[in-house]
Amino acid sequence: MDTVALLAARRRPGTAALAHATGLRAVGALVAAVTAAALLAGCTSAVTGGWTADGAEAGYVSGDGTVTTWEVEQRGEPVRLVGQDFTGADMDTGTWVGDVVVLNTWYAACPPCRVESPDLVAAANDYAAQGVNFIGLNGTDDAGAAQPFERNFEIPYPSIADTDGTAIAALQGRVPVEAVPTTVVLDRQGRVMSRIIGRLDPSTLRELIDAALAESA
Repeated sequence: MDTVALLAARRRPGTAALAHATGLRAVGALVAAVTAAALLAGCTSAVTGGWTADGAEAGYVSGDGTVTTWEVEQRGEPVRLVGQDFTGADMDTGTWVGDVVVLNTWYAACPPCRVESPDLVAAANDYAAQGVNFIGLNGTDDAGAAQPFERNFEIPYPSIADTDGTAIAALQGRVPVEAVPTTVVLDRQGRVMSRIIGRLDPSTLRELIDAALAESA
């Protein structure tokens, strides 16, 4: 074997090396696929003190659209969220007692939040005449990130800017919020009636709102 051929042979990877490299590529592709699937189902954000800024429990991966409802005797005390929206206006869900309220947690970089936004907008517009109040809850973004999202999707309702976690803590005291997005329907007394973890199904959301509207105050 001449010198050139000998050097080429030394540089050529053996069977074991090729198998190892192929295996690494396969593992990398699997990890990427699993990560993408989790992002489409539900999101979490940076962990601080065991909880994420948007209220998700540390280590939680994603929501799967699970729906939970509570009978009247199981609903406990009313939920009251207080804060300011991204324009600095005061927000207080306590002023909506007597009306049905829909809460939705979100942040701008969350893929399923973007996917479900048109369904939330449509429901908010369709139910406005029936006195149903929608409100977002964002514990991640500043106004510079949140307001372009609101404009882009033409969100007709406000969101509480909750980077200090005060509003999500009040909600967590009544119902676990295990992923973003999570949607919660409050009855006319402000009590938690139902919850959707992860991206919502629009027909399911409307069924839950209709059930809440059918109840007396």
